[in-house]
Amino acid sequence: MTDVDPSRTRRRRLSLKQEAANYIRDLIFSGKVRAGERLDQDGIAAALEVSRLPIREALITLEAEGMVTNVVRRGAFVAALEPEDILDHFRMYGLLSGIAAERVAEQRPAEVVERLTTLMQQMRASSEPAQHDELNYAFHKTINRAGGSRRLVSVLRILANNMPSNFFASSTEWEFREQTFAEHEQIVTHIREGEGRAAAEALAKHFVHTGEQAVRHLEAVGFWAGTE
Repeated sequence: MTDVDPSRTRRRRLSLKQEAANYIRDLIFSGKVRAGERLDQDGIAAALEVSRLPIREALITLEAEGMVTNVVRRGAFVAALEPEDILDHFRMYGLLSGIAAERVAEQRPAEVVERLTTLMQQMRASSEPAQHDELNYAFHKTINRAGGSRRLVSVLRILANNMPSNFFASSTEWEFREQTFAEHEQIVTHIREGEGRAAAEALAKHFVHTGEQAVRHLEAVGFWAGTE
């Protein structure tokens, strides 16, 4: 079986705005900045070694995503997200990605099934959280690209960009990882057997569980501390 290097899927040149937006999202999801806290634009620019222009552009993008609130003459603040915001985001992603999974299961392209199987096996064999991130990203991207229309892939990309980029690396729940491995295996089994509806439902359920874990993580790092 051909070995897959998932890191290649993410080796793309990001614009400074995208890089800044990813950096700020990770600050938020890691708990380094909390709901209602003012974002230090000068500090972020210094950390990324860029001017403030791409930081301002990134903050406009993040405001459209509901992640930050820009206040005239006061600056940018982390939005007061509720747990339901996080849960709904992952649910939406799961439902839309389920459309792609159903199509892949109906077509059952051998090369896609093989790649998903390899990625799944590599993820289970690895003990490195950072590699779990890369493999998980590649797993879901493979499904979305194989089964999604151009429009569907575009919307899924937007939703994926709003998620933390180091999700598994920041999670300390090994039980969640084990659950993820089992759910990936179930999704691949449904795709291999041509069970489209079951594949879509399994993928949607998987992202419900992922959203619940994201909320637990944010609570653990104190994201909502002092906001009530």
